[in-house]
Amino acid sequence: MQTFSASANPQVNASTPLGMFASARQTWLIFAAAIFLVSVPVFIEAPLVRSLTWLSIGLTFLWVWLSFLLMSRSVTYHWGDLLFGFSWSWLAGSIYWGWLRWEPLWHLPVESIGLPFAIWCLRRNWGKIGNWFYLGSLLGTALTDVYFYLVNLMPHWRQIMRVEPEFVPLILQSAVARVQTPWGVAWALILAMVLTMVGILPLGRRQYHWYAFGGAVLSTILVDSLFLLAAVLA
Repeated sequence: MQTFSASANPQVNASTPLGMFASARQTWLIFAAAIFLVSVPVFIEAPLVRSLTWLSIGLTFLWVWLSFLLMSRSVTYHWGDLLFGFSWSWLAGSIYWGWLRWEPLWHLPVESIGLPFAIWCLRRNWGKIGNWFYLGSLLGTALTDVYFYLVNLMPHWRQIMRVEPEFVPLILQSAVARVQTPWGVAWALILAMVLTMVGILPLGRRQYHWYAFGGAVLSTILVDSLFLLAAVLA
């Protein structure tokens, strides 16, 4: 069901040109959806969770319910699978940015909240699209946090979360200055290359769950670039 040759529509024969086209189209739609589910919600969930933390957490149950609803139908099973994996990322983001955002050391542990369950599911060959999407998103988060450690941006993170809004631009300017040093640029290029290779190589396997993983990993570059642009403009 989750291979490149399998069609989301059981009435389409994947061995025919029409079936192959439908399956190829499905893989790229999953890839695009994975990018969307990592990048766009970052700018939706973050402001929501600051003022309405419990609402943001409550939305996790909506995503889970909707994912099972979609998985109950063969035509929409893949989308429910992907949404189920997204619900782990949403829950972790709600918990961290709602209550623990002042301490960056808690970021990765909280984002890993769904890791044991994802591994358990994959060992049983269940929910491969969603769980690989979650793992790709988690990997991107981990490498971003590694960059923050290497370039010593953690103090800036803590300051931004505690100061008044009018002081944030000054802190961002100081952070950008660190990023623009030879050390910061070198590590940015290295980690960007790692993300690019890790995100692109799985696409050659032509399976739905690898496209979800690749899309989640590659979207990290997009999100980090947008944040850097926002910091520069600030």
